[in-house]
Amino acid sequence: MAASKSPGRFKQRNAIAPHSQQASARRKSIEEQRRALPITIARQKLVDEVHKNDTLVIIGETGSGKTTQLPQFLLRAGFSKRGKMIGITQPRRVAAVTVATRVAEEMGSELGREVGYSIRFEDATSDLTRIKYMTDGMLLREALLDPLLRKYGVIVIDEAHERTVHTDVLLGLLKGVQAKRTEEHGPKKEPLKLIVMSATLDAQGFSTFFNNAKIVYIQGRQFPVEIFYTFTSEADILDASLITLLQIHTEEEPGDILVFLTGQEEIESMDRLIHDRLPRLPPGSLKIQVVPIYAALPSEQQVKAFIPAPPGTRKVILATNIAETSVTIPGIRYVVDPGLVKSRSYNPRIGLESLIVVPVSKAQALQRSGRAGREGPGKCYRLYMEETFKQLENATVPEIKRCNLASVVLQLKALGIDDVLGFDFMDKPPKMAILKSLEHLYILGALTDEAKLSDPVGIQMARLPLEPLYAKALLISANFNCSKEMLSAVAMLSVESIFFVPKDKKKEADAAKQRFLSGDGDHITLVSVMRAFTDEVNKSGGGVVSKKQILRWCIENYINMRSLKRAVDIYRQIEGCIQAINLPVLSCGEDFTSFRRCLAAAFFLNAACLQQDGTYRTLANNQVVSVHPSSIMHGKKLDCVVFNELVKTNKQFIRNVTRIDSLWLPELAPHFYGTRDAVSACPVCESSSDDMILGCRLVQT
Repeated sequence: MAASKSPGRFKQRNAIAPHSQQASARRKSIEEQRRALPITIARQKLVDEVHKNDTLVIIGETGSGKTTQLPQFLLRAGFSKRGKMIGITQPRRVAAVTVATRVAEEMGSELGREVGYSIRFEDATSDLTRIKYMTDGMLLREALLDPLLRKYGVIVIDEAHERTVHTDVLLGLLKGVQAKRTEEHGPKKEPLKLIVMSATLDAQGFSTFFNNAKIVYIQGRQFPVEIFYTFTSEADILDASLITLLQIHTEEEPGDILVFLTGQEEIESMDRLIHDRLPRLPPGSLKIQVVPIYAALPSEQQVKAFIPAPPGTRKVILATNIAETSVTIPGIRYVVDPGLVKSRSYNPRIGLESLIVVPVSKAQALQRSGRAGREGPGKCYRLYMEETFKQLENATVPEIKRCNLASVVLQLKALGIDDVLGFDFMDKPPKMAILKSLEHLYILGALTDEAKLSDPVGIQMARLPLEPLYAKALLISANFNCSKEMLSAVAMLSVESIFFVPKDKKKEADAAKQRFLSGDGDHITLVSVMRAFTDEVNKSGGGVVSKKQILRWCIENYINMRSLKRAVDIYRQIEGCIQAINLPVLSCGEDFTSFRRCLAAAFFLNAACLQQDGTYRTLANNQVVSVHPSSIMHGKKLDCVVFNELVKTNKQFIRNVTRIDSLWLPELAPHFYGTRDAVSACPVCESSSDDMILGCRLVQT
């Protein structure tokens, strides 16, 4: 089949113009790259529109240069006078860091001075910073300390089309901040300028939400991308992806190939399939270098995706949707898009989070195809029919409609927004999800009977940059003399997988893991890893950790270096937070009984007991579950356990599991496991569930 002309399995669609972005190759000067960006010719027009409008919606394809160039335009136009900052939010940490690094380089400034970034547990800013990139969650936390965000003259919400839960909360919050600042100072007193930037065509939705704000479109079409569809639907996506990438390799001009897959397991399977086929490639063809990239991959492995392939070699990048918008990989000329993505959805009634494979949206498909045309004309092979593309949803369902809202509700309460159901969301989350979150926070002690933040528990929980469950665990850990161990566990649970198992060294990795395993569960195992690493550091450096030292220790113990380094940073940051609220940092030593009791007291909503058939049944919502294969407790029969999360993939699993005594639950959580009186149906939601009646009562209060 001839992919370039009339591929046998694909039919060609008219060429489209893709997202274009500053060329990543260092062979071009930075100024040449900037001048080539489509946004450059619109510089003065954009500045004028920001001057004239307090709110502006900018629609520009990914790669038009809006993320890196617009803040610089605004800086030179004087929008940071009188010490004001230009803040730009990103939905992902990696994007905030890489874009800030790039802009600092373009401006000839040291990162952290005029240009900086702020992400959870890491701040690279100073008093000199005027352009600040940050995650949307960090801007929300700033609003807790400064509700009117007075330090900012302009705030840019970038990648708004991704609609993360924090993005949606920010949109509603900033709309209110604009009104309050105008009311406080009057229309002539430097109102907050707000710019919403998106790569989607759903501009009208953003405009309508912000009282018919003006919309500006940026053309961003440097290189065309040809789109190919299949004539029929594909039953085996892995096989179809393999055939397509081999077709490209044998019949197309040089250029790297990006293949989108749904997760680590699929990527590893594809890697094996490609290597099995390598010996059968035609003589004289280019060699293939397979490079995976996904969130849990150690950073020293991820960086290989950005290194040019050796001469005579074509690089094949196997990626999850992390490569859609978060990172830009140079050299890509061909994209293989199976049209699928793993998506999380949350059932608030039973507290179950599902991780399932679903079709991408049209917006995601366009993002993926645009990766092929960054440095020249490219091609995208969609492994589905054109009719299927037309039937896709225009945009991804906003995260706020499919996630656990406990953290969001806690933040809104901390911001003084008591009427959570009445908050001005762009898209209202399900009422049931809000009610369940109120009930969850009430049971944790974060809310009073009047649905106000409790003092001190609720206020302290809101000050900690953690999920409510983890925050509560830390607050009570000092009572069990194990705050140091709980701090280690929370830090380790806040990062991607700690253990790294190379596919060709599984036995060695499993043997290394045995050094840390605890028969009591995963939480203690994670604490053991942190302790072992800390002991190693103290032996040789007195607490001073070098990158070389971390790398050596991680290689020897098959630990994900990026995850461990981040866990250490998180540990130190949270340690400072809990000391700021005068909580002592105590250790239980080698007796982990008090630590397990603390887990039972904190995670009492996540308890499960063994059934006769070997499965477990959760006590809070009566769900039949199994221990996840990644847990060291998998296959063991334990009377009672607590866990961190309940996830559904092919079946319902509990993850991060630790053994407890079932008698501890009524002792440590009598308010939940004590006898509760029977109740009638709730007059608000007509539910007969105790928790829904409680949630509705809190809302009515």
